[in-house]
Amino acid sequence: MTVLDRPDFDLIQRWIKPDSRVLDLGCGDGSLLAMLRDNKNVSGYGLEIDTDNILECVARGVDVIHQDLDAGLDNFDDQSFDTVIMTQSLQQTTAPDRIVEEMLRIGRQAVVTFPNFGHWTTRAYLGFRGRMPVSESLPYAWYETPNIHFFTFRDFEVLCRERGIHIRNRTVVDSNYQSNWKMRLMPNLHGEIALYHIER
Repeated sequence: MTVLDRPDFDLIQRWIKPDSRVLDLGCGDGSLLAMLRDNKNVSGYGLEIDTDNILECVARGVDVIHQDLDAGLDNFDDQSFDTVIMTQSLQQTTAPDRIVEEMLRIGRQAVVTFPNFGHWTTRAYLGFRGRMPVSESLPYAWYETPNIHFFTFRDFEVLCRERGIHIRNRTVVDSNYQSNWKMRLMPNLHGEIALYHIER
């Protein structure tokens, strides 16, 4: 997947300060970090577990560390990065709440994106078909999905409220990363993907 396939990277880029230090958890092929380096003079690291993706990062000149996020992030000091990013991976971690806490321990701010299980098509799919939904934003069958936690925008915001996490910005989009008035009016029902910019 290239930067051109991920318009969410453009949305995330708006929240990243020039010349800052960024840690990208589950960085994939390093496209986002390469984009931030080239456009905003950002430095930092990506963490990735997939060997093929690590090779792609190296080819892009992105500094990457082979690390399983579920094994913890104890190897990073408090506030050692300006922003910690995790795109479309939070729902795949064993303990998402612990990961969010760690992101805000390591970084002064964090950016998290994830699919919304509360989207109306997901509710209808489950309600009428009685089966786990498959859609553009949730493209896997139940037996092969890497997603082990399904949650909604509202669930995430309740977690933030309970943990004293401040939401600086939120953008709600569809699977094509477009937004409209329905998503702004009823984000939990009409939004498919959320991008949150958070801090303590």
